Amino acid sequence: MVDLDSDPSKILRVVKLGKQLLTTFSIANDVAKYFAIIPAMFMAANPKLTVLNIMHLSSPATDILATLIFNARIIPAIIPLSLRGVTFRPEPPEKTFVRNMLIYGLGGVALPFVAIKAIDMVLTLFMH
Repeated sequence: MVDLDSDPSKILRVVKLGKQLLTTFSIANDVAKYFAIIPAMFMAANPKLTVLNIMHLSSPATDILATLIFNARIIPAIIPLSLRGVTFRPEPPEKTFVRNMLIYGLGGVALPFVAIKAIDMVLTLFMH
């Protein structure tokens, strides 16, 4: 809860922090998606790029479709997170920054890998 009576500009700080978290999550999220899409796009043209398929996705078709499905589902899910912001805790800003970077930065990298692999496995069951 933000006390807006004493300083109405506090709401701008809350929104700014939410946007920073969304940006951190989005950048980390994009890194993982590139590891899914780039090998799928170029494996047929250059088989040496199969080494980049670190998630061992089943086929380029399910790979790209899984990434698109994940992307379509995650964007609406993270908008409320960016608007809500984070819970205020009376602690040094450095500690808050490190904690939020661990949660949203590492979470933004790990979540797409797990989710895209899971979606790829489900798609493989239905498409093959």
